[in-house]
Amino acid sequence: MGVQEVMAQLQGYGSESIKKILLKHGIKEPFFGVKVEHLKTIQKQTKTDYPLAKDLFATGNADAMYLAGLITDDAKMTKEDLQTWVKQAVSNNISEYTVPWVAAGSKYGFELALEWIDSPEEHITAAGWSTLSNTVALKPDVELDIPALKQLLERASENIHSAANRVKYTMNGFIISAANYVTALTDDAIAIAKKNGVVMVDMNGTACKVPDALEYIAKMQAKGQVGKKKKTVKC
Repeated sequence: MGVQEVMAQLQGYGSESIKKILLKHGIKEPFFGVKVEHLKTIQKQTKTDYPLAKDLFATGNADAMYLAGLITDDAKMTKEDLQTWVKQAVSNNISEYTVPWVAAGSKYGFELALEWIDSPEEHITAAGWSTLSNTVALKPDVELDIPALKQLLERASENIHSAANRVKYTMNGFIISAANYVTALTDDAIAIAKKNGVVMVDMNGTACKVPDALEYIAKMQAKGQVGKKKKTVKC
Protein backbone atom coordinates (compact mmCIF):
# COMPACT_ATOMS: atom_id res chain seq x y z
CA MET A 1 0.00 0.00 0.00
CA GLY A 2 1.14 3.53 -0.74
CA VAL A 3 0.69 6.66 1.30
CA GLN A 4 -2.03 8.08 -0.97
CA GLU A 5 -4.09 4.89 -0.71
CA VAL A 6 -3.78 4.90 3.08
CA MET A 7 -4.69 8.58 3.31
CA ALA A 8 -7.81 7.91 1.23
CA GLN A 9 -8.80 5.13 3.61
CA LEU A 10 -8.21 7.38 6.61
CA GLN A 11 -10.38 10.09 5.11
CA GLY A 12 -13.11 7.54 4.48
CA TYR A 13 -13.03 6.46 8.12
CA GLY A 14 -13.08 10.06 9.35
CA SER A 15 -15.87 11.23 11.64
CA GLU A 16 -16.78 14.81 12.51
CA SER A 17 -18.17 13.73 15.89
CA ILE A 18 -14.94 11.90 16.77
CA LYS A 19 -12.97 14.89 15.52
CA LYS A 20 -14.80 17.24 17.90
CA ILE A 21 -13.97 14.95 20.83
CA LEU A 22 -10.33 14.63 19.85
CA LEU A 23 -9.91 18.39 19.46
CA LYS A 24 -10.78 18.77 23.14
CA HIS A 25 -8.14 16.16 23.95
CA GLY A 26 -5.34 18.17 22.41
CA ILE A 27 -5.28 16.69 18.90
CA LYS A 28 -4.37 19.37 16.40
CA GLU A 29 -5.33 19.88 12.76
CA PRO A 30 -5.00 18.43 10.24
CA PHE A 31 -6.74 15.13 10.96
CA PHE A 32 -9.90 13.31 9.91
CA GLY A 33 -11.12 11.97 13.27
CA VAL A 34 -10.47 8.23 12.83
CA LYS A 35 -11.18 5.77 15.63
CA VAL A 36 -8.26 3.62 16.78
CA GLU A 37 -10.20 0.48 15.81
CA HIS A 38 -10.21 1.69 12.20
CA LEU A 39 -6.51 2.55 12.36
CA LYS A 40 -5.91 -1.03 13.42
CA THR A 41 -7.94 -2.27 10.47
CA ILE A 42 -5.51 -0.48 8.17
CA GLN A 43 -2.59 -1.72 10.27
CA LYS A 44 -3.63 -5.30 9.51
CA GLN A 45 -3.48 -4.51 5.81
CA THR A 46 -0.12 -2.74 5.81
CA LYS A 47 1.52 -4.85 8.51
CA THR A 48 4.96 -3.59 9.63
CA ASP A 49 6.24 -1.10 7.06
CA TYR A 50 9.02 1.26 8.09
CA PRO A 51 9.22 3.31 4.85
CA LEU A 52 5.43 3.73 4.71
CA ALA A 53 5.38 4.75 8.37
CA LYS A 54 7.88 7.53 7.71
CA ASP A 55 5.86 8.75 4.73
CA LEU A 56 2.64 8.74 6.75
CA PHE A 57 4.19 10.61 9.66
CA ALA A 58 5.59 13.22 7.27
CA THR A 59 2.05 14.13 6.13
CA GLY A 60 1.52 15.95 9.44
CA ASN A 61 -1.98 14.45 9.65
CA ALA A 62 -2.53 13.28 13.23
CA ASP A 63 -4.45 10.14 12.19
CA ALA A 64 -1.68 9.17 9.78
CA MET A 65 0.99 9.93 12.40
CA TYR A 66 -0.72 7.67 14.94
CA LEU A 67 -0.97 4.90 12.36
CA ALA A 68 2.72 5.40 11.53
CA GLY A 69 3.61 4.58 15.11
CA LEU A 70 1.59 1.37 14.94
CA ILE A 71 3.18 0.09 11.73
CA THR A 72 6.80 1.20 11.92
CA ASP A 73 9.64 -1.17 12.72
CA ASP A 74 10.96 0.34 15.96
CA ALA A 75 14.33 -1.37 15.55
CA LYS A 76 14.87 0.38 12.21
CA MET A 77 14.09 3.84 13.55
CA THR A 78 17.21 5.98 13.54
CA LYS A 79 18.03 8.67 16.05
CA GLU A 80 17.37 11.23 13.31
CA ASP A 81 13.94 9.68 12.61
CA LEU A 82 12.97 9.95 16.25
CA GLN A 83 14.22 13.52 16.58
CA THR A 84 12.16 14.48 13.54
CA TRP A 85 9.09 12.73 14.87
CA VAL A 86 9.22 14.30 18.33
CA LYS A 87 9.61 17.81 16.90
CA GLN A 88 6.53 17.29 14.74
CA ALA A 89 4.48 15.66 17.52
CA VAL A 90 2.40 18.68 18.50
CA SER A 91 -0.79 16.67 19.17
CA ASN A 92 -1.02 15.16 22.66
CA ASN A 93 -1.70 11.64 21.40
CA ILE A 94 1.41 11.73 19.21
CA SER A 95 3.78 13.32 21.75
CA GLU A 96 2.60 11.27 24.73
CA TYR A 97 1.83 7.94 23.10
CA THR A 98 2.97 7.38 19.50
CA VAL A 99 6.49 8.79 19.69
CA PRO A 100 7.25 7.38 23.18
CA TRP A 101 6.02 3.92 22.13
CA VAL A 102 8.34 3.88 19.16
CA ALA A 103 11.25 5.49 20.99
CA ALA A 104 11.03 2.98 23.85
CA GLY A 105 11.10 0.12 21.35
CA SER A 106 14.12 1.54 19.55
CA LYS A 107 17.82 1.50 20.40
CA TYR A 108 17.75 5.11 21.53
CA GLY A 109 14.79 5.45 23.89
CA PHE A 110 16.54 6.11 27.19
CA GLU A 111 19.22 8.31 25.62
CA LEU A 112 16.70 10.48 23.82
CA ALA A 113 14.31 10.60 26.77
CA LEU A 114 17.05 12.17 28.88
CA GLU A 115 17.59 14.77 26.17
CA TRP A 116 13.91 15.46 25.61
CA ILE A 117 13.03 16.08 29.28
CA ASP A 118 15.41 19.05 29.16
CA SER A 119 13.61 20.61 26.19
CA PRO A 120 11.99 24.04 26.60
CA GLU A 121 9.08 22.81 24.44
CA GLU A 122 6.25 21.27 26.43
CA HIS A 123 5.33 18.58 23.91
CA ILE A 124 8.93 17.37 23.66
CA THR A 125 9.43 17.35 27.43
CA ALA A 126 6.18 15.42 27.85
CA ALA A 127 7.36 12.95 25.20
CA GLY A 128 10.57 12.44 27.16
CA TRP A 129 8.83 11.54 30.41
CA SER A 130 6.39 9.29 28.59
CA THR A 131 9.29 7.56 26.85
CA LEU A 132 10.78 6.82 30.27
CA SER A 133 7.45 5.35 31.37
CA ASN A 134 7.32 3.06 28.36
CA THR A 135 10.98 2.11 28.66
CA VAL A 136 10.60 0.79 32.20
CA ALA A 137 7.44 -1.06 31.15
CA LEU A 138 9.21 -2.83 28.28
CA LYS A 139 12.86 -3.34 29.16
CA PRO A 140 14.08 -6.10 31.49
CA ASP A 141 15.43 -4.66 34.75
CA VAL A 142 18.93 -5.82 33.90
CA GLU A 143 18.90 -3.44 30.94
CA LEU A 144 17.81 -0.45 33.03
CA ASP A 145 20.00 2.07 34.83
CA ILE A 146 18.30 1.82 38.22
CA PRO A 147 20.38 4.55 39.97
CA ALA A 148 19.63 6.96 37.10
CA LEU A 149 15.93 6.13 37.29
CA LYS A 150 15.93 6.82 41.04
CA GLN A 151 17.41 10.24 40.34
CA LEU A 152 14.73 10.84 37.72
CA LEU A 153 12.05 9.98 40.27
CA GLU A 154 13.51 12.61 42.59
CA ARG A 155 13.61 15.10 39.74
CA ALA A 156 9.96 14.45 38.95
CA SER A 157 9.05 14.92 42.60
CA GLU A 158 10.91 18.22 42.86
CA ASN A 159 9.40 19.70 39.70
CA ILE A 160 5.99 18.13 39.16
CA HIS A 161 3.88 20.89 40.69
CA SER A 162 5.67 23.68 38.83
CA ALA A 163 5.99 21.92 35.49
CA ALA A 164 4.00 22.69 32.34
CA ASN A 165 0.55 21.14 32.17
CA ARG A 166 1.22 18.06 30.02
CA VAL A 167 4.62 17.57 31.61
CA LYS A 168 2.90 17.20 35.00
CA TYR A 169 0.70 14.52 33.50
CA THR A 170 3.57 12.52 32.04
CA MET A 171 5.77 12.95 35.12
CA ASN A 172 2.94 11.46 37.17
CA GLY A 173 2.74 8.61 34.67
CA PHE A 174 6.46 7.95 35.02
CA ILE A 175 6.17 7.69 38.81
CA ILE A 176 3.36 5.16 38.40
CA SER A 177 5.26 3.15 35.76
CA ALA A 178 8.45 3.08 37.81
CA ALA A 179 6.53 1.67 40.76
CA ASN A 180 4.61 -0.87 38.73
CA TYR A 181 7.28 -2.24 36.42
CA VAL A 182 10.55 -2.04 38.39
CA THR A 183 10.38 -3.66 41.82
CA ALA A 184 13.63 -1.98 42.85
CA LEU A 185 11.88 1.37 42.42
CA THR A 186 8.48 0.56 43.90
CA ASP A 187 9.14 1.79 47.44
CA ASP A 188 10.88 4.95 46.20
CA ALA A 189 8.01 5.74 43.84
CA ILE A 190 5.39 5.18 46.54
CA ALA A 191 7.24 7.51 48.90
CA ILE A 192 7.42 10.15 46.18
CA ALA A 193 3.74 9.75 45.33
CA LYS A 194 2.88 10.32 48.99
CA LYS A 195 5.10 13.38 49.08
CA ASN A 196 3.60 14.82 45.88
CA GLY A 197 -0.01 14.50 46.93
CA VAL A 198 -2.64 15.53 44.41
CA VAL A 199 -1.28 16.47 40.98
CA MET A 200 -3.44 19.10 39.30
CA VAL A 201 -3.60 19.03 35.50
CA ASP A 202 -5.98 21.04 33.31
CA MET A 203 -7.83 18.41 31.28
CA ASN A 204 -9.57 21.01 29.10
CA GLY A 205 -13.06 20.22 30.32
CA THR A 206 -12.95 16.55 29.32
CA ALA A 207 -14.02 13.66 31.53
CA CYS A 208 -10.42 12.43 31.74
CA LYS A 209 -8.82 12.43 35.17
CA VAL A 210 -5.23 12.47 36.35
CA PRO A 211 -4.47 9.02 37.81
CA ASP A 212 -3.96 9.05 41.56
CA ALA A 213 -0.50 7.51 41.76
CA LEU A 214 -0.95 5.89 45.18
CA GLU A 215 -4.33 4.39 44.28
CA TYR A 216 -3.08 3.11 40.95
CA ILE A 217 0.01 1.50 42.44
CA ALA A 218 -2.06 -0.08 45.22
CA LYS A 219 -4.40 -1.63 42.65
CA MET A 220 -1.46 -3.13 40.75
CA GLN A 221 -0.04 -4.52 44.00
CA ALA A 222 -3.40 -6.05 44.91
CA LYS A 223 -3.53 -7.78 41.52
CA GLY A 224 0.02 -9.09 41.90
CA GLN A 225 1.04 -7.23 38.74
CA VAL A 226 4.02 -5.28 40.09
CA GLY A 227 7.21 -6.17 38.25
CA LYS A 228 5.45 -7.79 35.28
CA LYS A 229 6.65 -6.27 32.04
CA LYS A 230 4.60 -5.52 28.93
CA LYS A 231 5.20 -7.31 25.65
CA THR A 232 4.17 -4.16 23.80
CA VAL A 233 3.17 -0.65 24.81
CA LYS A 234 1.37 0.10 21.56
CA CYS A 235 -2.39 0.14 21.56
